[in-house]
Amino acid sequence: MSDAPLILTAQLPPDLHSWATGLRDEHFPPERNYLEAHVTLFHAIPAQCEPEARSFLARLAGEVAPVPARLEGLMSLGGGTALKLSSPDMLSLRDHIADHFHGMLTAQDQHRPRLHVTIQNKVTSKEAKALQARMAGTVSVRDFAFPGLSLFHYKGGPWELVRSFTFRG
Repeated sequence: MSDAPLILTAQLPPDLHSWATGLRDEHFPPERNYLEAHVTLFHAIPAQCEPEARSFLARLAGEVAPVPARLEGLMSLGGGTALKLSSPDMLSLRDHIADHFHGMLTAQDQHRPRLHVTIQNKVTSKEAKALQARMAGTVSVRDFAFPGLSLFHYKGGPWELVRSFTFRG
């Protein structure tokens, strides 16, 4: 078992994942871009929770249907740009997972995230605003469903997939 913290993401449907990864490849600083598009739910679940996380998430995925969501448009990150997502059901599911791991989560993971897909980060606010201006009106609002969850080991750069959990409920 690894001693690397665990990252939990909500999976994007293949078409949205591919499109968002393309935007990320185009706009993310290349020296920092070693990940595909993703929606982070938890940043650092302790490594010692891995067996419990695998079991709990597998059971949960068997009970949950694909989770409805909406791509809302662009979102400023100050020094970056993201695709803004909304999904009350995914946030409720995340709350359930957070309750399960209560007492084990970092301060950052104790708070609900703003759901998003980062397509640009670690740039000046001027560069971020310029991209947002260029992309204004190009991101269509659309409904989709998260098909599952993915658990990764954080390795300081690229992440290592532990397991994916497809919603089957």
